[in-house]
Amino acid sequence: MVMLVTKFILKKTMKRYIYSYLQLLAVAILLLSSCANHPSVPSSSKDARCLPAIYPDYCNVTVPYNIAPLNFMLPADEYDECVARITTFDGQQQTYGHGVKVQIPESEWHTMLNASKGKSIKIEVWGQKDGEWLSFSPFEIHIAEEPIDEYLSYRLIEPSYVAWTFMEIAQRNLTSFEETQIFNNEITSIDREKGQCINCHSYQNYKTDNMLFHVRLSNAGTVIVNDGKISRVNMKRDYTISGGVYPSWHPTAKLVAFSTNKTRQGFHTQNPNKIEVYDLESDLILYDVETDSVSIVSNDSTLLEVYPTWSPDGKYLYYCKSVPLPEEMRDKDIRTTYPKVQYNLYRRSFDVATHGFGEEELVYDAASVDKSVTLPRVSPDGRYLLFALGQYGCFHIRHNDGEIACMLLNDGGGENLSSPSFLDLKNLNSEGRPDSYPSWSSNGHWIMVASRRDDGNFCRVYFSYFNNGKVEKAFMLPQEDPEYNTFLLKSYNRPEFMVEPVRISVNEFSKVFDK
Repeated sequence: MVMLVTKFILKKTMKRYIYSYLQLLAVAILLLSSCANHPSVPSSSKDARCLPAIYPDYCNVTVPYNIAPLNFMLPADEYDECVARITTFDGQQQTYGHGVKVQIPESEWHTMLNASKGKSIKIEVWGQKDGEWLSFSPFEIHIAEEPIDEYLSYRLIEPSYVAWTFMEIAQRNLTSFEETQIFNNEITSIDREKGQCINCHSYQNYKTDNMLFHVRLSNAGTVIVNDGKISRVNMKRDYTISGGVYPSWHPTAKLVAFSTNKTRQGFHTQNPNKIEVYDLESDLILYDVETDSVSIVSNDSTLLEVYPTWSPDGKYLYYCKSVPLPEEMRDKDIRTTYPKVQYNLYRRSFDVATHGFGEEELVYDAASVDKSVTLPRVSPDGRYLLFALGQYGCFHIRHNDGEIACMLLNDGGGENLSSPSFLDLKNLNSEGRPDSYPSWSSNGHWIMVASRRDDGNFCRVYFSYFNNGKVEKAFMLPQEDPEYNTFLLKSYNRPEFMVEPVRISVNEFSKVFDK
């Protein structure tokens, strides 16, 4: 009996000892981690008298209070270490830095931002170079009171479009760094030589119960989710150029406007616009999801119509339409005339009860100022119209003069289409690099674009705060590792805001190809 009691006491003592040891070990690890993540500010430094050259550039930007941490770094080829001190509006301070990178724990970041809505946090940065610490001019990050949509989806592709192997449509949680797949082109492709392209994901009212994306070549079709139910459809009809291409969901009805296109590409060796994407033919159609029926919206055989988009109330369909080429060029090969193809912006009224469209109405005559307009998007309040603008063509993401324009569409009283006014977007656009794929967040306070501003080759996602016509400095989609986009050899293609994630798994989507 004594031996049993002794063994029991020894066992309990050993457990307490092990538990205490583990507690001390955890504290030690926490302290070491804390020292690494919360370094001391240099005791002495030389004033650099300039802002830090951090990547990404988050100096003096305005961000939503629910965005993921804006991690950044100093150039690794110039600096050995970096320390940053963040001071909140109420005076709380914390330091971060490991090597040349500043990576902020999500929980600490969100605590600081939630406490600073409508205010700013101050960032001070020190960098060690050749054994000497430099102190840079401090900058602020303003925290807007309006949140950004929690999710974003995009296609990840090689920037050249010449060929592909693995391709995916992914979704990212903007409040964290979580990224998951919506679909990839390997799970259902049965013809490896022919391959499979996936593209043009689209959602109704930023939600995912009604959505679609295209699958081309092997196992081709449009994958449509209707109230959560998946189907694969072929929208090609005898009277259409092709199946649906560029889509836009009607905001209230189970209708999708598409362009139908016969698209070609050209690849340059000397032209700084390395790739040209152009249409031989293109029309507009309306697809009824419930009845699987296709009707013609506009099919002028002499001109090109593309990029439909609905107004938020569903009463207008906006789209781009080419202007006639000069007489002497109309019968020539488009491979020689493509620099002269320009698009204007039009719209038609729509009756949701009859599915009838009104007469064509010119919204913006871009060709009159030697420009071409594509990818229109109307703001959620119906007051503003974003679009991509360049000198020619319909694919400005490959044109170095491609930029974003914002036209005042409705000023609280009537339309102003005859003499439109434009907002100043110098804080959004880059200089001499392509900017395209503009879109609005669901609350209308955040503009998103895809841009090649960093190196001219790879598209990255940028956001700008929009408040009553004023646009703040654009900032890059944050990553857990600030060096991530330096090594990512993929472009973010057609980024789209979502208020919720796609909950259908890749495997569930793949089953529709067995039917």
